Amino acid sequence: MSAEQRGDAPATFRDLTLEALDHQRLADWWCEALGYRRRGTWAGETKPRPAEWPVAIHDPAGEGPTIWITPVEERGTSRNPVRLDVWGDSERLLAMGATMVSARSGARDWDVLADPEGNEFLVFPPPEEGLPVHPGVR
Repeated sequence: MSAEQRGDAPATFRDLTLEALDHQRLADWWCEALGYRRRGTWAGETKPRPAEWPVAIHDPAGEGPTIWITPVEERGTSRNPVRLDVWGDSERLLAMGATMVSARSGARDWDVLADPEGNEFLVFPPPEEGLPVHPGVR
């Protein structure tokens, strides 16, 4: 989106960050769920990033945001400082290891799931208009 399209917005979206006790495992889980790939090296880097560093995952089609999975020693007192909303198939995500927090019902057209580290995210049914969705969350 250009600055002209954003108007007077004081900020522009950059990426998402999730904290994880096992950040490598959670990065792999989100890559499978969203069809994302790990980002290898960055400009100016000549060797792989150390395993203890945060992991960046990205949409290979360039349509979705970069997501950083950051290691933490222990869970803080606040839960879900960031949440992902996806179009997807809750049953497939549950089969991959997500857990159901709250199923859609009544006027609420989404499920609340938690990834293997307990981060909650919303799963909406794919749009009828046929908007593209990422492999793994069709």
